[in-house]
Amino acid sequence: MNCLRPLGLCLAALWLGGCQWIPEQPFGSPEPETVDVTVACYAEVPDFTESACLLPDWIAFGLASQRGDGEWRDGMLERLEGEAAQRRLARAVVLGWGDERQWDRAAELYKADLHAAPADLQPLLRYWLNELEGRRAMAGRLERSREELAALEAENAELAEKLDALTAIERNINLRQQSP
Repeated sequence: MNCLRPLGLCLAALWLGGCQWIPEQPFGSPEPETVDVTVACYAEVPDFTESACLLPDWIAFGLASQRGDGEWRDGMLERLEGEAAQRRLARAVVLGWGDERQWDRAAELYKADLHAAPADLQPLLRYWLNELEGRRAMAGRLERSREELAALEAENAELAEKLDALTAIERNINLRQQSP
């Protein structure tokens, strides 16, 4: 009975201490091999090569286009010359983050070549096209609002002139009525 007491204490300690003391692998079984797969993505100029890097490369390119300045965009547009669909879509990404004058050309390129992109890439490109169309629509509304504001300001100035003229006429009438 005395030899069971230490064994009972050990089992109680394990039970109270939790499962962290029990090995995950049964004794004698080999450790599974871990494969460390690191893929070097983020090519400076993305392409349509079907790989694990397809989406990460295009996303990184889109972010670089968004963050890049005019000089970066001009240099990249020169590098992306050509009529291949992947180059035209890459130009669309760059132009899409340029100034408002470039947005129309970017939308044309997206619409013309979106179907030529790999199926996995098309939703991302469609999203960018929709976002670009939203910015174009917002810019159009802003321009119309500016035109309306300018027209209202011109009308306001015209009405102010008429009011000043009417005020002057009223003063003249009042002065004539006051004098004997």
